[in-house]
Amino acid sequence: MTTPDLRSLLRAPEQAPSVPAVSSPAVPSVPAVQDVPAAPAAATAAVPTAAPVMPTMPATGAAAAPAEVPTTPTTAVPATPPAEVPGLPTTAQPGVFSPESARKDVPILHRTVNGQPLVWLDNGATTQKPRQVIEAVSAYYSAANSNIHRGAHTMAREATELYEAGRNAVAQLLGAPSPDTVMFVRGTTEAINLVAQSWGRGHLGPGDDILVPVLEHHSDIVPWQLIAEETRARVVPVPLTPDGDIDQDAYADLLSARTQMVVVSQASNVLGTVPPVREMTALAHRYGAKVLVDGAQAVAHMPVDVQELGADFYAFSGHKLFAPTGIGALYATPEAMAEMRPWQGGGNMIESVSFERTTFAPMPHMMEAGTGHISGVVGLLAAIDWLRGFDQQAVAAYEQALMSYAMQAMATVPGLEVIGSAAERIAVMTFTLAGHDPASVANWLDKDGIAVRAGHHCAQPALAHYGLESAARASFALYNTSGEVDQLVASLRRLQEAGPGAEKA
Repeated sequence: MTTPDLRSLLRAPEQAPSVPAVSSPAVPSVPAVQDVPAAPAAATAAVPTAAPVMPTMPATGAAAAPAEVPTTPTTAVPATPPAEVPGLPTTAQPGVFSPESARKDVPILHRTVNGQPLVWLDNGATTQKPRQVIEAVSAYYSAANSNIHRGAHTMAREATELYEAGRNAVAQLLGAPSPDTVMFVRGTTEAINLVAQSWGRGHLGPGDDILVPVLEHHSDIVPWQLIAEETRARVVPVPLTPDGDIDQDAYADLLSARTQMVVVSQASNVLGTVPPVREMTALAHRYGAKVLVDGAQAVAHMPVDVQELGADFYAFSGHKLFAPTGIGALYATPEAMAEMRPWQGGGNMIESVSFERTTFAPMPHMMEAGTGHISGVVGLLAAIDWLRGFDQQAVAAYEQALMSYAMQAMATVPGLEVIGSAAERIAVMTFTLAGHDPASVANWLDKDGIAVRAGHHCAQPALAHYGLESAARASFALYNTSGEVDQLVASLRRLQEAGPGAEKA
């Protein structure tokens, strides 16, 4: 068997070339899906120098053309948007990015569900994976599987180089000053628990405050409640405004010399709110507090620069960035790292062990006890390469325009109410539909092949702010289209026309 060139799998997809700007409407937006051609070929993204050099994969492997996906059948759901919703206008720079250029790489988007083409609008829970990620993980297990950091043989070196190339890619993605500021974890939840235990245990005590906005995911609340109970610190909620923003006046009032940590999401998973994290961080630092930014919902939707944000800690999950589940990363400043103690003990995080004394490996390895999720890092590296193959500003602009279109279209559904109206938000729409509980709405949509989330979204305090225990949520990604929004709206309108109980029929 010939060892594949794994790095050939980890390059970004072909990217559409830039074209001269054309005159645009007052508010640039995105083209309607049916008018967007597939992106033409261009140069691939640069490959990090840390990558191992391996023999080239034969034509029967990953370098071969991808398998054909089945033709998507015509949907029974009307694809025409309601007459009162105008189509999306032309972009200011057509060709820079199109959703079809992303969709062509994601095999699962071409399947059917209940006889209908899949419309995946549950990206807030997890994103779908491009073939580059799937093939990279498969090739790793097929030809390069080995443990890392511990072997002198060829495959151990190759696996280690891929793993550290993944660390380098994460550092580049986040604008971190060095790969040595990046720790691999299972995901955002583990990262937050790690900070609470390895930093919080040594820095929190009676009377100390941990500020957490009501907006936050449960993973930003519960780990701090657990450590606060042990240290006799307290978790202090920061209230929201009626439109779903963090109340900045209340936040400023709650900060004090007692504040040791502020935990805030760069983008909310339930309301889509994008708070002014940079300003909040700067204000917290005036009081000597550390700031942990939850980037789980942000990294796939906007460029991130942890140094510009001023974050002491920044966490994200790979599976919400088109990568495999079970892998994520935690960034920490060198100053914050110096204040952390080991959370878990075992192999890989030590320099020497005796029954008299153990010395630990330098950061970030001190926080990576045991065998890591090596294939997950390979998949994360592939996902980052794939995502960075697109113009990130163009992706963010497209998603914002798609969100605006969806808001207008959803407003035509009788009895539908979107929760939250913050001025700055990502493409997340949490809503209720009069006469129908959220789970029933999700079941109805599923019959039309449309996947949305229903429930409390691990953000019960945020929903309680609106007097709710449950809601439905449609969350978008770069591969979603205005045509899929039209299908969502058409299905919801048919549900309302059918009346209460129709979803159970």
